Amino acid sequence: MTVAAAKDRSQDRQKEMIARHFSRLARSEETGEKNVYTFVPGNLTELLLAFDLLPVLPEINALQAGMRKISGDQVTKAEKLGHSEDVCAYVKASIGALHSGNLGPTGERLPKPDLLLLSYTGCFTFLKWFELYREETGAPVTMLHVPYQADGCYTKEMVQYVVKQLKEVVIPDLERVSGRKYDEDKLREHLKLSAAAEDDLVRVLESAKHRPSPIDGYFGAVYYVGPIFSSFRGTSDAVLYYRELWEEVRERMARGEGPMTPDGPMGPERFRLVVEGPPNWTHFREFWRMFHSEGAVVVASTYSKVGGTYDFGFRHDPDRPLESLAEYCLGCYTNLDLPSRVKMLSGYVRDYGADGFLINSIKSCDSFSAGQLVIMRAVEKETGVPGGFFESDLVDPRYFSAANIKNRIESYLQMLDQRRSGAGRREGALS
Repeated sequence: MTVAAAKDRSQDRQKEMIARHFSRLARSEETGEKNVYTFVPGNLTELLLAFDLLPVLPEINALQAGMRKISGDQVTKAEKLGHSEDVCAYVKASIGALHSGNLGPTGERLPKPDLLLLSYTGCFTFLKWFELYREETGAPVTMLHVPYQADGCYTKEMVQYVVKQLKEVVIPDLERVSGRKYDEDKLREHLKLSAAAEDDLVRVLESAKHRPSPIDGYFGAVYYVGPIFSSFRGTSDAVLYYRELWEEVRERMARGEGPMTPDGPMGPERFRLVVEGPPNWTHFREFWRMFHSEGAVVVASTYSKVGGTYDFGFRHDPDRPLESLAEYCLGCYTNLDLPSRVKMLSGYVRDYGADGFLINSIKSCDSFSAGQLVIMRAVEKETGVPGGFFESDLVDPRYFSAANIKNRIESYLQMLDQRRSGAGRREGALS
C-alpha cells in the first residue's frame, strides 16, 4: 500500500502555485501569452516577468518526470532516436517528453517555446540541449555568455561584459518576442520581491545550524528551493510562500522538532551530514528514507545552491537591476572553481557541526561530478571529517542500485558511529 506523503502548509501553497502556472502555460495559445524556455542556474526570471513572459524550465520538468516514474520511458525513447547513454539524463528525458506529448508536471501539455534563452554556460551540455530543442521545435535561441569563475571570483569587467549582452542582445530579443518595451521600473519591483523571498530562504536553510535541525537541507531543501529556482522568484507568491515556510520552520525549532519527511516527522537526530551533488529523482522517497530511517539529517548541501548562493550574501538588488542579474548568473554554484567549492563545503561541515560528508556522484552530470573525488579528499583534509562516495543518476532509473547505495550509506553511518564511540572512550580514559 502506498502511503501519502506528509505535507506542511507551505507545500500545499507551493502545489497550488505550480498548478496555476502550468494551467496558464497550457492555455497560453488561447490567451496569447508568450513563453521562454530557460535553465535553473542563471535564470533571468525577473527580467522575463518584466515582459509578462512565462518561464518554462526543462530541468524542473525532467526531474518531476523522474519523481512521477515516467522519465525512464522518456530516456529510452530518446536513446532510440539516437542519443547516447552517456548524454545527460535530463536532456534525454526532455527530448523523450517532446516526442510523447510534451506534458508538464501537472499532466497538461506544455506550449512550444517562443524563445530559448540560454543565460548560463557553466554547463556545456546546456548549449547542446538548446541546439536540440531548436532542431525539434524551430524556436530561436538567445545566448547570454557568462564567464566561468576560474580564479574563484568574478571581476567588474565580467559583470560589465554580461550587462552589455543583456542590453544589446537579451533585452531586444525579449522585446521582439513579447511585443513590449523594456520597463526598468517593473524589473526593479520584481527584484525587490526576489530579495525579500531570498532573505526568508536563507533563514530557513541556516536553521539547520540548530540542534536538532528542524529541516533537511538536501531532500527537504528540494521543496524549499523549488519556487525560487524556477518560475516564481520575483513574485508576491514567492514572498508569501517563504514567509509561511519560515514560520513553520521557526515553530518546529521552538518545539525542538526535527525535519518533516514524506513518512512524517523524523525521529531522533543521530547524524548530521553535508552532501555534495544532486539527488536521484526516480527513487527520491526511497533514497531519503535511507537517511532519515537511520536518524541522519542533511544539514547543508551544494545542490540547494545550484540556483543561487544566497547564504553567502548575494541578493537581487533593485537599485542595480542589470548588474544584479549579471552577478547572480556569475555566482551560481557550478560556475565556481574547485577550490571555491572545497571552501564552501568545508565551511558547511564546520558551521553546521556535521559528523560526515557524502558525495552522490551523478553518472551523466559532468558539471557536478567532474573533480568530486578531489573535492572529497580536500574537504577531509580541511575538516578532519571523513567523506563517503556513491553513484546514481538524475532521472534514469537504470542507474539507481538501491541495495548498493543503502549498503554504502549504512556502512558509512556505522563507521561514523564507531568513530564517535571511539572518541568518547578516549576522552573518558584521559579524564
